[in-house]
Amino acid sequence: MSKKPVIGVLGSGSWATALVKMLCENVEELNWWVRSQDTIDHIALHGNNPKYIQSIQFQVEKLKLTTDMKVVIESSDIIIVAIPSMFLDEAFNDVFGEDSSFTPFSNKLVFSAIKGMISKYNYIPAKYLHKRFDIPYEKIGIICGPCHAEEVARERLSYLTVACPDTTQAELFAPFLRTRYIKVSTSDDVIGAELAAVLKNVYAIGSGLAHGLGYGDNFISVLISNAAIEMKRFIDVVHDIDRNIKSSPYLGDLLVTAYSVNSRNRALGTMVGSGYTVMAAVIELKMVAEGMTGAKGIFEMNKDFKVEIPIADAVYRILHERMSPVLEMRLLSDQLK
Repeated sequence: MSKKPVIGVLGSGSWATALVKMLCENVEELNWWVRSQDTIDHIALHGNNPKYIQSIQFQVEKLKLTTDMKVVIESSDIIIVAIPSMFLDEAFNDVFGEDSSFTPFSNKLVFSAIKGMISKYNYIPAKYLHKRFDIPYEKIGIICGPCHAEEVARERLSYLTVACPDTTQAELFAPFLRTRYIKVSTSDDVIGAELAAVLKNVYAIGSGLAHGLGYGDNFISVLISNAAIEMKRFIDVVHDIDRNIKSSPYLGDLLVTAYSVNSRNRALGTMVGSGYTVMAAVIELKMVAEGMTGAKGIFEMNKDFKVEIPIADAVYRILHERMSPVLEMRLLSDQLK
């Protein structure tokens, strides 16, 4: 890898847009794959993403925009994958076909900025990237919060964690995200951080469900404290290493997603709790709520591990088995402590 690695970003949603803003403060050139040529034309002309967080103004002269994903991958040393989990496999298949023997990421360092599960396989992103493209786990990392894209746009002080099994790789990449308003720490717990990123969205939907049903702050605080315990129980069984679940990539990310007005997962839960059908809420939201696929993925994954996760199970039943939010929350309330 060169002394100054070239970075490429795949995806153009809200989180990808926020990441591009951070990166542009630290690089002279950034490769960016955007699916739509119309979006590229708008960014080039007006300096902002017309679909997501329009308040972010890019340093356009630093951007090498293209609709050709292969160009970004081939010309970059570090790839940030920021395509929503429910569209990821389709996006790669559109470019590379379904041939799993093809390895476009050979000798690349790949960081996932995905906060959900790949529903077709019920894989967390690291496992998907490893299986799909034969990327060694040592070359796969994750960028995790707590950090809402909307607050990045307003340059409010935020914290990120960059995790990679090889922490020297995480430390190599972390400076590219640091700004006067973004602080970045490093970790080696990719699997735990990815599971936490999935689960916090599921629990945020649960928080929204309770809010929509009319439960107050007292109940929701108990719900989230139980969710933190449940998160630790699940992650420790799946990937048992020494970690502090109370630190920001775990508990911090859970809290901001469960309580913030910027949380689309909480918003989805609130709508369903208020009486929307799940499908109507998804359509009305107009943004991807990763907790939808996350709830199903965790449920399917837990068939192997059989961990007691009643909150995540209740959210799954409401979203995917169309069970009554009123009944599920009432039953769940008897199990909380």
